[in-house]
Amino acid sequence: LALAFGVLVVVYGLIPQAWLDGSATHKGVLYAARHDLLPVGAYFLGRGLHLTQKERATLVHLVLAVALVVAAFGLVDVYAVPLSFWRPFAGWFSDQLGLTYRGLSGLPENFVYNAGNGEVFRRLTSTFLSPLATSYLLLVALLFVRRWWLAVPLFAALLFTHSRSALVALAAALVVLALVRRAWRPALLALGVVVAGFIFVKGYDHFAPRTHFTRAELRFQQQHARQHPGTSHDPTSASEASTSEHLSSLRDGARTVVHHPWGFGLGNSGVTAERTKVDVKAGESTYTELGVETGLLGALAFVAWSLALLRSTLRRRVLVGAAFAGVLV
Repeated sequence: LALAFGVLVVVYGLIPQAWLDGSATHKGVLYAARHDLLPVGAYFLGRGLHLTQKERATLVHLVLAVALVVAAFGLVDVYAVPLSFWRPFAGWFSDQLGLTYRGLSGLPENFVYNAGNGEVFRRLTSTFLSPLATSYLLLVALLFVRRWWLAVPLFAALLFTHSRSALVALAAALVVLALVRRAWRPALLALGVVVAGFIFVKGYDHFAPRTHFTRAELRFQQQHARQHPGTSHDPTSASEASTSEHLSSLRDGARTVVHHPWGFGLGNSGVTAERTKVDVKAGESTYTELGVETGLLGALAFVAWSLALLRSTLRRRVLVGAAFAGVLV
């Protein structure tokens, strides 16, 4: 399945864009090939390693150590380092990645949580300069923790990323762990994650570190708000601005894959298309992005490979399998 998916990526990278109604540049095709083939390379690297139990333990400890450093740095940063410190570094996103953000002086908009009415709160970004990348690292690390006092700073940092998707994924991973082990403790922990996450996200504006828009940013935010009337500022509501935008993007991507099942070729979706300034056919989800780039067949091959790998991993290394389930979610 891994080889089948890899072959499909290569084939779609070689097919002329005009044949598939795509518009990607040569650079975009190369960026997309690197992105799509990365899990294939990682998989075969893993298959090629014959690790001892001691070496596996070392890798787990390395993951935990990195996550703890990221969590500690992030918790200090979110309260002690003002957003104005990061604004001068915003050029990195445009100069190195080719991404243009206008709502936060060049920084990604998800650096902050906009509660509406001009109220803005910091999100934990840490060394990754991204709340999402930080939250997914913390998610995996939390499934390897065996000491509660190590889990506390990791979970606290995860909450401060204000990443609802990561909280849902962590709860799903714990449910998978409970089902495989037929144990009640992971199920209770999943329930605790859901309850704590709901309370924290709901009341975030009462204790989160407050920040402020500049005048230029505030003008842009007001203009943007006028173009999207009727959205809610309740972070637990499906009509909340960020959530509704995510869901709309996901629906549009799925609709594109269904209506164009043969795909558009590599480089026509996600950040790759955004970086190379071509029409973004789908975003938001790896699954819809692969459906756009490698057709419905490529997306299904990736899903089948992922599920087969998940089943195999849960049989051999249940904690790694549960972490992988969270990643897939």
